[in-house]
Amino acid sequence: MSKYENTMPQFPEPIWRTQLELPTYSVLNKDHETEVVVVGAGISGITTAYLLAKEGKKVTLIEAGKVINGTTGHTTAKITSQHDVIYDHLISHIGLDRARLYYESNEHARKFIENLVKQNNIHCNFEKHDAYLFANTEEGIKKLKTEAGAYQKLEIDGELVEKLPFNIPHKKALVMRDQAHFHPVKYLTALLQEMEILGVAVYENTTATDILEENDKKAVVQTSNGHKITADFVACCTHFPFFDGLGFYFTRMMAERSYVLAVKTQDAFPNGMYMGVDQTSFSYRSILQDGEKIVLLSGESHQTGQGIPTHQHYEALLKEAKKSLKLERILYRWSAQDLITLDKIPFIGKLTHKHDHILVATGYKKWGMTTGTLAALIITDLILGRENDYAEVYKPQRFQADPSDIKQFIKENADVAKHFVSGKLDKPSKHPRSLNKDEGCAVTVDGERCGAYRDSSGELHIVDTTCTHLGCETEWNSGDRTWDCPCHGSRFSYDGSVVEGPAKKPLKRVELQ
Repeated sequence: MSKYENTMPQFPEPIWRTQLELPTYSVLNKDHETEVVVVGAGISGITTAYLLAKEGKKVTLIEAGKVINGTTGHTTAKITSQHDVIYDHLISHIGLDRARLYYESNEHARKFIENLVKQNNIHCNFEKHDAYLFANTEEGIKKLKTEAGAYQKLEIDGELVEKLPFNIPHKKALVMRDQAHFHPVKYLTALLQEMEILGVAVYENTTATDILEENDKKAVVQTSNGHKITADFVACCTHFPFFDGLGFYFTRMMAERSYVLAVKTQDAFPNGMYMGVDQTSFSYRSILQDGEKIVLLSGESHQTGQGIPTHQHYEALLKEAKKSLKLERILYRWSAQDLITLDKIPFIGKLTHKHDHILVATGYKKWGMTTGTLAALIITDLILGRENDYAEVYKPQRFQADPSDIKQFIKENADVAKHFVSGKLDKPSKHPRSLNKDEGCAVTVDGERCGAYRDSSGELHIVDTTCTHLGCETEWNSGDRTWDCPCHGSRFSYDGSVVEGPAKKPLKRVELQ
């Protein structure tokens, strides 16, 4: 047995859903009419449904799986406007005024969460802390100095500092004061409980697959079990939009995975949130659980479906935990998927300029607690016909013809073509019957590329590895036991069921003769 198997939990599981009694909801089993249907029960969807219900709207919230179990359930839950080194980039790309609006909008969302927690006495481990970026290389220090200049231009409460309160190697750091973190599932569970009082209809295991029609007054959502939901407005808060509407979102965003360990340490962990900006860097924060401080160590980002075997990313986190945190024990491990737009600004607003009744929220990079909350605030105002000071910055129809964005767009789509072609040419030599227990890989069955996984009981699960979105070949994710698409980020369970979009249909099952 390897060191990895000896020290890691066998299966990925985020810390947030453990030791909690979570609400459950029924499946939608008939056609349904409402004023607003919100699709997706993460922080964007739940907050949107909550806000609209508070305004007196008849709201229905549907979720393909379980509530708060998608990206929001796999976050590190930092409520911060310090989104890595971004503000100098924004000033250069969208100008000083819009960069300031980006900062102010995220601060607005952070304060909204803080006020809601206080007003409703929500017990969700909300804590205010400073957030730090730190560097050890000359290149990283240069980034921090440039970003500090952007902080000054935007009047951000922060500055360069020489010393962190955290005993890890660093030569320079940039602090943003009065940020926060919390327990996202406890927070959103409280909102769900309030929504029940407000009369919001919530349905789990109800997958939206299409929007059948949209006219001047109504839109009709189709679900996978054949039922329809008719509404005045549809809010797509599904991480990746379940309906594209010729917005071509899959060409305008990149899917990226990152990894998290929740660990107990021998040494006390200081207050604060810490994130490195060097090429190989990690992020740290803590949470109090059962009176003990648990440290969340995250990092090892890569494009979905590409790169080294994914269990090696967990091993890299383990190595870092032993080195920098004096590791005592690993409690949980999990990974998360984030969508990144070309200009690094989320898409929030009307799906396209032709869709007045369909709104979308996606592309949060790694900062969904603030931008997901902001999305709910913007979408609520758009549905209610109110002006929103920040909507223009995030509208999906924006087009900033920056040369670096165009270059990145060309690069990403060329990369898709490369993986599409190489996947089709791959003919693995391995046969499914040769797999050991808990082993998965690409195999050949009857001359065709397939994917196989033998579970711990010895049963084989064989699928056609062709992604049901646009036909790229998926790759085995050994860390999470999934089939991941390197083209647009779709993910499937080892049995072929959809884990993440844009794919809507499962991988085809293959029977071994």
